[in-house]
Amino acid sequence: MKAEEFDQKFDQGEDITEYLDMKNAKRPGLETEHVDINFPRWMLDALDKEARRLDLDRNAVIKFWISERLRMS
Repeated sequence: MKAEEFDQKFDQGEDITEYLDMKNAKRPGLETEHVDINFPRWMLDALDKEARRLDLDRNAVIKFWISERLRMS
């Protein structure tokens, strides 16, 4: 299918999911990259305590807090 035909189907509100490869779909700007970072033990203990309180894992708390801070900038 040509891009113009795909765009036309989308613009007309047709269901285009059969034409998409959802297994390999990516959202630009949301790709992840592994980063190693060292924290002092007291920070990890505090992070783990907060993660348990929020019923999240440590990585989720770290990502959430950093994203909040970056949005404030």
